[in-house]
Amino acid sequence: MKNKFLILLCLASMTVTMKAWTDDDDDEHEGKHHSRKSFLFHERRQVTTAPVMNAKFKAECTSCHMAYPPGLLPARSWTQMMNTLDKHFGEDASLDEATKKEVMDYLVKYSSDHAYSRRGSKILATIGSSTPLRISETPYFIRKHDEIADSTFKRKAIGSKANCLACHPGAEAGNYEEHDVRIPRADELPAKKK
Repeated sequence: MKNKFLILLCLASMTVTMKAWTDDDDDEHEGKHHSRKSFLFHERRQVTTAPVMNAKFKAECTSCHMAYPPGLLPARSWTQMMNTLDKHFGEDASLDEATKKEVMDYLVKYSSDHAYSRRGSKILATIGSSTPLRISETPYFIRKHDEIADSTFKRKAIGSKANCLACHPGAEAGNYEEHDVRIPRADELPAKKK
């Protein structure tokens, strides 16, 4: 009897451990699974999207906005965006050909349809065959931010839905976890750029 109890206790313990290794730790608990290795990496680094790793991409893009992790859009979106830099959301963000090629190659290589990330896969699953140019217009983004009033995004310290860093301080490092979100108060001023 004692041996049966110990066996059952071991099996229950193993089940709980295996469940912890495979459960998706995202807020909506959608039942998606990933490997033990990616789970351990996620727990250690709090990363659900690959961080930005290309120096030219960081240098060129962060002069106007944060460096969005490439895993937040598919390759077709990045390609279209890079091929229309002369009309980049109302600005001329043109680059020389060598820089453009390096940045585009990086964005495509680490896009949501070429490099796995949990959040990128979820975004990709919601857009179908469309080619979004704004992460904030993807159904995934809209669903994840549906409880936030439009007036909140207009606060001085936020400015727009495109300013991920205002509420997600670890955004460029790939951390968009809900427990790390800090929404600025209505009376806060924008953080100074480092």
